[in-house]
Amino acid sequence: MREKVLEIRNLSISFTTSQGKVNAIRGVELDLYRGETLAIVGESGSGKSVTMKSVMGILSNNGEINSGTVNFSYYRDDEKIDVDLLKLSKKEMRDRINGKRIAMIFQDPMTSLNPTMTIGKQIMEGMIYHYKKSKKEAYDKAVELLKLVGINDAEKRMKNYPHQLSGGMRQRVVIAIALACNPDLLICDEPTTALDVTIQAKILELIKDIQRKMNLSVIYITHDLGVVAKVADYVAVMYAGKIVEKGKVDEIFYEPKHPYTWGLLSAMPDLNTNEDKLYTIPGSPPNLLVPVKGDAFAPRNMYALNIDYRLEPPMFKVSDTHYAATWLLHNKAPKIDMPEELKFKINRMLKEADMYGREEAFARS
Repeated sequence: MREKVLEIRNLSISFTTSQGKVNAIRGVELDLYRGETLAIVGESGSGKSVTMKSVMGILSNNGEINSGTVNFSYYRDDEKIDVDLLKLSKKEMRDRINGKRIAMIFQDPMTSLNPTMTIGKQIMEGMIYHYKKSKKEAYDKAVELLKLVGINDAEKRMKNYPHQLSGGMRQRVVIAIALACNPDLLICDEPTTALDVTIQAKILELIKDIQRKMNLSVIYITHDLGVVAKVADYVAVMYAGKIVEKGKVDEIFYEPKHPYTWGLLSAMPDLNTNEDKLYTIPGSPPNLLVPVKGDAFAPRNMYALNIDYRLEPPMFKVSDTHYAATWLLHNKAPKIDMPEELKFKINRMLKEADMYGREEAFARS
C-alpha cells in the first residue's frame, strides 16, 4: 500500500517588493508517496523552487505564507510522526527536519558549498550536529558516502576544498552531504543544469540507484522534460504559481490535457529539430503583481474559450491519477485534443535512440 510522505494543501505565498506584493504561489496542492519520484516542471518563474523552499522553511525574508498546510510524515524509533512543517519555528526546522529528515540538492554546487571548508568537514557537520556522532564516526561515514556517490580516493578527497574538484565531483559531494543523515525526502533543484550531458546522465543514475537502496522519496524541480522522462513516476506541471496538470509520467507525455503542457512538450528538441524549427510558446507569463483573472494561461492559449478570461478553471479529473485545470475538459466545451503533430513528435522522440531508457514505462499495447 502506498504511504504518503508529503501532502501540500492550498499553499499560497506572496513576496513584498518595491513594486508591490507578488502573489507567487496560488493554492498549490501536491502529494508525494514513500519511495516514489515526483517531478515539478514549468518555465522559469513558475514557482517550482519557491514551493519547495517553503517546505524547507528557507523562504527569503520578504516572503510570506498566506495560507495552506505542508504535512510531512516520518518514522522515529518505529513511531510514525506527522507534522505540519509550516507550524514549526526556524529552530525546530533546523533541529528536527532540515538535513535530518528532508535534504535539498541545490542547482549550483559551487555556491552551495562553503569554499573555506574541506569537503570532509562539510559532510561530517550534519552528522555531528543531528546525531552527536564522534568525529571518528562522522569521518568514517563521510568516506563511505564519498565512495557511495562514486568518488575515487575518498580519503584523499576528504581534505580537498570545493575549488579543487570538477563540477561533476562537486555535485556528487553535494549529494553526499544531502544523504549524510539518512533523510526520508530528497529535494533536487535542477541538480544537473550546470553539467554536460555525460555527467548529467551519471548523476541522475546515481540518484536513482541511491533512491532504490535507501527507499528515498524524491522531488525533482526542473524545466527539462528529458530529465522527467528518465527519473519521474509522477509529474506536476506548474504555471504562474499554480499546478495546472498532474499525473503519472506516461499520462503527461502521452495523454496531456492542458494546452500549456502541450506547449512544453512541443518545445522539446529532438534529432529532427534545428534552430529555425524549435517551437516556443507565444507570449510571456503573467505579471503576478496584478491579480490573475480567469485562467492565467489564457492570453497565450490559442485554444482559449471565453470563460477562460472570466473564471479560473477547477481541477478536472481525467483518471484516478490524472488531473488538469483547463475548461477544455468541461462537458460543454468543444472537443479539442492534443495536436496530431505533437503526438507524432512525442512518439518519434521516444523511439529515436532509446530515449532516456523509459520505453517500458511508456509502452502502449
